[in-house]
Amino acid sequence: MPIAAMALLLGCAGHVPDDIRSPAPAPLTVSEARRATERHVGTPVRWGGSILGVENAADTTDVEILARPLNATGEPRMDATPQGRFIARFHGFLDPAEYPRQRLLTISGVLVGTQTRDVGEYPYRYPVVRATGKHLWPAPESFGPGPGDWGPWYPAPWYSPWYGTGWGPWWGPGFGPWYRPW
Repeated sequence: MPIAAMALLLGCAGHVPDDIRSPAPAPLTVSEARRATERHVGTPVRWGGSILGVENAADTTDVEILARPLNATGEPRMDATPQGRFIARFHGFLDPAEYPRQRLLTISGVLVGTQTRDVGEYPYRYPVVRATGKHLWPAPESFGPGPGDWGPWYPAPWYSPWYGTGWGPWWGPGFGPWYRPW
């Protein structure tokens, strides 16, 4: 089992582009870029987070992302505090159906400036990155109802704490002390 898990992890790591796996030469956070954009224009970045929206124009696509810190392989950490919002600008068309809300995306590119857009009624200043690389992380798999999803007495539909696992002297078609042929 450990060997299979290791092979699966190594297989998944091989599909992540090199510019996503390796950090940017000069680490720059979204909040630093938002505060002093003019000073950091042209700086290469590697940022990621949860997709908030996709907006297509005639020749570019803007992906609005809620930034999160990245782990060692470049995947956004969902357990970390968000660091703000930014816009990843891609050349060409990206289908919004392939980039749904809340999916994790890591991009690499160059900071090109800021753009002010409204978040509700608040004018928010977004750092804009001309994205050259991207990796859309797989959606987490759903394994069905977890423990406790069927109520406090029945953690799953096939298990009852009163009857055990379904095997024993009181279970089965005509077997056990309650089912005697006489």
